[in-house]
Amino acid sequence: MARSTTRRHPPGGTGRSDLRTATPRGSVPRSRHPRVRAQPPQTGRRLVLVFLVLVSALAGLGCRLAWLQLVDGHRLRAKAREIQTHTTKPIGIRRTIVDRTGRLVALDEERFVLWAHPRYFNFPGDSPQAVRPVADVAPRLAQVLALPERDLLDRFGGKRSGVKLATGLDPQTAQRVRALGISGLDLQAYPQRIYPQGSLFANVVGFLNLERVPQAGLEQSRDHDLRRQESALSMRRGADGTPLPDGLQPGSLYGDDLRLQLTLDSRLQQVAQQALARQVKQWNAKRGAALVMDARNGELLALASSPSYDPNSFWNYNPGLFREWSVQDLYEPGSTFKPINLALALQEKAIDAHSTVNDVGQLSIGGWPIFNADRRANGVIDLPTVLQVSSNVGMVQAMGRLKREVFWHWLHVLGIDEVPDTDLPGAVAGELKSRSDFTAGAIEPATAAFGQGFSLTPLKLLQLHGMLANGGRLVSPHITRGLRSGEALANSEARTGVPLLDPAVTRKVVEWMETVVQKGSGKGLQIPGYRLGGKTGTAQKAHNGTYIPGARICSFVAVLPIEDPRYVVLVVVDEPQGGNAYGSTVAVPVARQIVEALLVLEKVAPSRAVPPTPSAIAPRKG
Repeated sequence: MARSTTRRHPPGGTGRSDLRTATPRGSVPRSRHPRVRAQPPQTGRRLVLVFLVLVSALAGLGCRLAWLQLVDGHRLRAKAREIQTHTTKPIGIRRTIVDRTGRLVALDEERFVLWAHPRYFNFPGDSPQAVRPVADVAPRLAQVLALPERDLLDRFGGKRSGVKLATGLDPQTAQRVRALGISGLDLQAYPQRIYPQGSLFANVVGFLNLERVPQAGLEQSRDHDLRRQESALSMRRGADGTPLPDGLQPGSLYGDDLRLQLTLDSRLQQVAQQALARQVKQWNAKRGAALVMDARNGELLALASSPSYDPNSFWNYNPGLFREWSVQDLYEPGSTFKPINLALALQEKAIDAHSTVNDVGQLSIGGWPIFNADRRANGVIDLPTVLQVSSNVGMVQAMGRLKREVFWHWLHVLGIDEVPDTDLPGAVAGELKSRSDFTAGAIEPATAAFGQGFSLTPLKLLQLHGMLANGGRLVSPHITRGLRSGEALANSEARTGVPLLDPAVTRKVVEWMETVVQKGSGKGLQIPGYRLGGKTGTAQKAHNGTYIPGARICSFVAVLPIEDPRYVVLVVVDEPQGGNAYGSTVAVPVARQIVEALLVLEKVAPSRAVPPTPSAIAPRKG
């Protein structure tokens, strides 16, 4: 029988009762429907609020977009370009220098610094996380670098990074280091200036110091021309690193191959330097210089100095050797200036080709004694003989026929007191007394007659003798032909120069110089088959206006070939020791060796046929 129960609410309740009827066993329960609660009506305020939030968000995005594009766009664009653009800065490779035949004189070669970072040492095939000890790396590197393993271990010194192991590695050695495949080794490339000819051109080319700053010679004076016109190369890349062509400017990948070509010939330069060095050593001289010039256009074929230095290791030498003294130091030319003075007197018709002088051996000018070097009187002699015996007294008498004002004017016109027009670095002007001092008394013109009382550089004297050789034109001595592309070489320049003297005058003086080689102090220059001219000089050496006792400068100037003068050779040796040190004994032997090489290299034909020597004639068989 069914029984019902009644649950009563506790006191204080609502008074309602919740009656539950028990379900009889075996009967199916009735399905229960979810209770549906009635929603309150929605107001328009909430919809407006949602709409305003969405509109505000869109407006904020729009304002932000406008700000990024219109206000901050330039900054962001620049930042993006910075990330996307790869910039390669030039390492400052300088242009090559070559001689007149294309032989290398100075060039940049790639060298490497080897850095090590032991904390990243890893061999090919190792786990990426593995780190090799220094003891594993040192044996492999020692074999490639040709260094003791112990030295390498000492250089590591327990450091974990930034260890400089070697500098100056050549490209071949660097490639062998790369072939090891060791992680943690870094090769840093840099250019190094190399001078293949060593000391041969050091006096004119100069060098770069370890910071690649020009210190002397053409490296310094032509620094602007020797610097390649390089700029940083900027290339845009995509996200995967692919180069994008729109990041390149027109011509940015072009690198010029210009080279500075010299007029100097390394073959003749070597002959001059070796001959000069031997003579400087033999006579225990302070220094010497030898110059060879093409008188037609002023090109220098050789400019040698002794002692010299090796620019590849300049730090081992006295800095005093870094300057070319034949261009920068003054001296009194002495008797080598006598042919030039005679040309001035001939030009002004103060003397003629048949003039004679009375050499009495000694004169007194204004209370000052003037005498010949050998203290001998030569009597009445002609002008060629004046040069042959190098008569000081004869020169004073000959030049005394030229007015003092005119004499000074010509010395000034020749540029004695002006810097020569040359590309040689450091050229200086000579010293010449003022017009008033020169003309005030007779002693100044008298001493100037035999090459004393004024001073100039050996380069200037070479230029003036070039004027005698080329028919009276004053050319500009120079050692460069300019920049040339690739392997191209410039030809010799055409005849140049400013005409100053009558060609007939210079031709006569050159013929007189030939007699010095034939009969006078220049006999040591004689070469069978060739007509050569010259003049020796042995001058006192002055310092601060006072002649140094026993100090002399021996020199010799040669002109060749006489029938068509083209080349001038000047040799100057400073302070040779010994009682027999004269221009004929010290300078002439050097000039002869240079002239012999010059005749061969420049293919100068003999002036006349050379008769066979008796030993070269084969006896006839009877």
